[in-house]
Amino acid sequence: MSSSDQYKKQIMNDLAGGKVESLDNSAINEDSYDNFDDFANRSSRDERHGLFRNAFHHDNVSPQQMEPELQKAIAQIKPNERDDVAREFLKHLDKRGLKEKDLASQLGLSTHHASRMNADDVSKLANFTYHSHPDIFQEVMADQPALLKFFSNPLVGAALGAVAAKWLRR
Repeated sequence: MSSSDQYKKQIMNDLAGGKVESLDNSAINEDSYDNFDDFANRSSRDERHGLFRNAFHHDNVSPQQMEPELQKAIAQIKPNERDDVAREFLKHLDKRGLKEKDLASQLGLSTHHASRMNADDVSKLANFTYHSHPDIFQEVMADQPALLKFFSNPLVGAALGAVAAKWLRR
């Protein structure tokens, strides 16, 4: 077993066993979530956004580490969830003056319609956003948490560990 596999296993064992720490020494929310899906269904939008602002920072995970994770994770989510992720990215980017058609051309997407994008298109869009607009990336991940459960890289997992710890706290 590689050291990164051992590291990932240790993180997951710690989280599963309830071993958690607060990154900002704030009071820990006592809400109990049984698993990720329970957290995604019951947590408020503000709660998810607060956790991401405090725990997930673009500086912690390089784009070279994030890109393959995004590609794998996006390929594993349901098509309707993938459409929602693409739609959210496009909506936020449009507010910054980046139009769908221009992004499709610039990034080499097969379409500019979120509902017609394949996993590769959404991966390209997510990677662009992670590189160029990390604040938008953070917002979309908080709004569309289904994507996060498929991240497997230990460094990405460690960056999201504080968030996961709150999701799984009993």
